Amino acid sequence: MNKYKLRVAAAAIVCLAIAAVFVFGRPKGYLVLSNGNTGEEYARYRLDQGETFSITFIHSVNKSPVTDCYDVAEDGGIWLRRTIYYDFGAGVPFDLNEGESLEYAEDGAMVITGIDREIPDFLIFVGTVSDHTLRIGGEEISLRDLCGRSAKVRIRYEERWI
Repeated sequence: MNKYKLRVAAAAIVCLAIAAVFVFGRPKGYLVLSNGNTGEEYARYRLDQGETFSITFIHSVNKSPVTDCYDVAEDGGIWLRRTIYYDFGAGVPFDLNEGESLEYAEDGAMVITGIDREIPDFLIFVGTVSDHTLRIGGEEISLRDLCGRSAKVRIRYEERWI
């Protein structure tokens, strides 16, 4: 094959690759909830890098709401960015780490920001007495209704070419 035909073939391949990117774009991101024991998928929710979600539950000791707020970084990792709570109790932060700050909201909530902790995937145990609520894309989802009481739920981020 002469140099001219090689250049034409190479240009055609480059054009096809560029067209594929425009047609298919980039992979779509999803927050995936699955059974922590069996891997069975409960649900997946569209979530792109930079977008946020939160999980709220009632603390078992102090009986007040706790909300953990997350986002998806450019590398596709889930990051805990802040937590909101109303009372102290076992497992609730009372000491700040470097870079974190504590603020008080108008409703009396304590808000810790600057947490910036990567959590590639994590497990939560859905309450038997009180529910866990996922907030994502303007929706509120009861994890008790979706997964069942006492469910061990694995939460992870995934990108797919769909």
